Amino acid sequence: MTSEATTGPDTLRIGLAERWFSVGVATCTVAVAGFLLARLTAWPPHEDETLALFVGRESLPDLFRTVQGERGGAPLHFIIAWVVVHLGGGLEALRMFSALFAVASVPAIAVLCARLGGRAAGLVAAAIVSASWMLLFHGVYGRMYSLFLFASTMSYLALLAALERGGRREWVLWTAAVLATVAAHPYGALVLASQGLYVLARARTRKAIVAIGVVAVLCTPFWYSDLVLAGRFEVGVGGGGKKLVGPFAVLEYLGRVAGDFTAGFTIALAAVLILAAIGAWRLWVENRSGAILTACVFIVPLLALTLADLGDSTSPESRHLVFVLPFFACIVALGCVIRGETPHF
Repeated sequence: MTSEATTGPDTLRIGLAERWFSVGVATCTVAVAGFLLARLTAWPPHEDETLALFVGRESLPDLFRTVQGERGGAPLHFIIAWVVVHLGGGLEALRMFSALFAVASVPAIAVLCARLGGRAAGLVAAAIVSASWMLLFHGVYGRMYSLFLFASTMSYLALLAALERGGRREWVLWTAAVLATVAAHPYGALVLASQGLYVLARARTRKAIVAIGVVAVLCTPFWYSDLVLAGRFEVGVGGGGKKLVGPFAVLEYLGRVAGDFTAGFTIALAAVLILAAIGAWRLWVENRSGAILTACVFIVPLLALTLADLGDSTSPESRHLVFVLPFFACIVALGCVIRGETPHF
């Protein structure tokens, strides 16, 4: 005879929620894949794509010398371009890698947001991200931003797993994920900083602090490469956007980022920001640790941009903060969801 514990309404509700979550996320993932495949060759080559393919023609040691010593920046994208070129591929193959990382980002973001705000919020966040031009545009072009989004999302998931379980395997996986993030884009430094800030705020264990320190040391070649890039542009590692003057300019820029993530430059952005505020409040009430992690992800770029205003640096473009997209989508989703299950964190 089946016990009530295994067939009760709570068990059925959880089973249905898991099924709808899986089906919904799979649908979003397939939709993104279909769009990217349909548009893969529709747009002309971008100069960054041609640069990566040109540098990829070099030998691997020469590629590292070029990227690390002359061009600067994160090398992982150039390594992918090197693989593409030496396997006989070209622009379409490079874009396939970008599309692959964009598609893989959808379920990764759904799982991360489900841990923060519950499965309902995770599913809505996946839908928001799947419709975001930030994901779709950079999923087509063979640049580094889809890779950066995927690697950073996986690093946050790996950090939560390592803090929860504390095993050597979990910390090794986190180390690999965050190294890939820093190797994917110079702004991976902000990802690592946000995670370090969260560890100091919520999980000041010896193992966590040592792991953060070890990764910071292992990233030394990337820090040097970022300095090379900064010196080449003579303006830091901004993206050529207009200079940010004062805190209000920083906030205006972050508003443009939120628009690029979701509603664009329309009046709908006001509604999105209201939903985000409601969702942030709900996250604080329902999952204090998740709210603090999300705050760290928002605060670190805000502080970095504000401090950068003290010098002669220019602002990044919205794509440089693509690692914030999962967390912004999560709080907007929480503002849309009436009620969900208790988050698993």
